[in-house]
Amino acid sequence: MYKVNPLRTFAEKCLTYPKWLSMPLLTLMFRHKVKLVGTSKLTIINTDLKSVTFSVKNRTKVRNHIGQIHAATMALLAESATGFVVGLNLPGDKLPLIKSMNLKYVKRSVGDMKAVAWVTDEQIKMMQTKEKGDVLVAVTVTDESGEEPIICEMNWAWVAKRK
Repeated sequence: MYKVNPLRTFAEKCLTYPKWLSMPLLTLMFRHKVKLVGTSKLTIINTDLKSVTFSVKNRTKVRNHIGQIHAATMALLAESATGFVVGLNLPGDKLPLIKSMNLKYVKRSVGDMKAVAWVTDEQIKMMQTKEKGDVLVAVTVTDESGEEPIICEMNWAWVAKRK
């Protein structure tokens, strides 16, 4: 039986508001629940519940020694976007868990960055019907130049929540 997902319920409610209000509300909630996201000040720019766009500004607290966004922050950006879209589409009695991250840093980043993650209808159906499993979640991470300084493969699993 499909259990109500509080994250999805909150997101659906937020999407009834204008975008100038809905995205800051979703961002505030996610930053509150995932403390490192708050520390890094990741921001949700857009979602349609099957996809999401996150961004991070190139500011002092997330920079490395050469002035670009730190590798760990890039990984957090990709993990957060993919985890958010998985979390939106799981039944409420399931727990999302990152199973593996494969990150290839292929060039220096320029300026701010964004990550766009999405799941397919087939993946959503699998997440909602299988007791446990895993999916490779597509994500593209780009910098201000529009290039992809990092290529990511994010594998998310889900299991039943403990009672």
